[in-house]
Amino acid sequence: MWRFSGNQMQRWRTKANISREELAAASNYSPDTIKAMEQGVRMPTPRVLDVADELCRAEGLLSAAKEYLSREKFPPRAQEFMEREREAISLWWYETAYIPGLLQTRGYARALIENHVPPLDEETAGERIAARMERQAILTDRKPPVALSFVVYEAGLRGPHVDTEQLSRLLEVSRLWNVVIQLLPFERAVAVALMGPMVLLETRDHERFAYTEGPLGSQLSADPGVVSRATERLSMIRAQALSPAESARFLERMVDRRE
Repeated sequence: MWRFSGNQMQRWRTKANISREELAAASNYSPDTIKAMEQGVRMPTPRVLDVADELCRAEGLLSAAKEYLSREKFPPRAQEFMEREREAISLWWYETAYIPGLLQTRGYARALIENHVPPLDEETAGERIAARMERQAILTDRKPPVALSFVVYEAGLRGPHVDTEQLSRLLEVSRLWNVVIQLLPFERAVAVALMGPMVLLETRDHERFAYTEGPLGSQLSADPGVVSRATERLSMIRAQALSPAESARFLERMVDRRE
């Protein structure tokens, strides 16, 4: 919806002979930001839609998009990543502080999402929890199956919301033939392992993407240089991680200590 709205804004602006710079000045945005909205890189804001509607004499057709855009509960970059995830034939995920979303139990996901800063309203939190659970269909329901590889830093296993159910879930998923789970103990961490989480994926069209996410934003890139650097970094991390069999034994010991 945000891509369509941006495209319509550009079409109305062109039809009305309004320059990008004029729309930017009227809405108090930079021309580059307006360009990003029109090209679907950023979601159009209510303010820019109202200003564009008035400048372009769209008679409410652009402003009407605000109602639908408010239903978009995830940032545009996260939505684009999820679209690529649905097309993936293989995926490699490294996580530093949390259990990867595709491996989370509902209880663990709820604990993280409901502790979001700034706080989410109850409806949005519920939608995000449900969406996270739905995405886990990639583990077993795709045909042909998706090749999935996860590396989790030990800090992610020691988090306050990780309970026996979550550890057991990791063991359960690790037994799927298309899934590999490796753990990176504290003592094996290399410098690149502390730089944050990342995901590499390949689509059915053999496009390769690198996705990184932080507290202030996320980035999805198909740039070959970015993908190459991320691949090299992940290769170094996987080389230091425990083997899948060693990782399973590590998890089993953690479960035994809690029982």
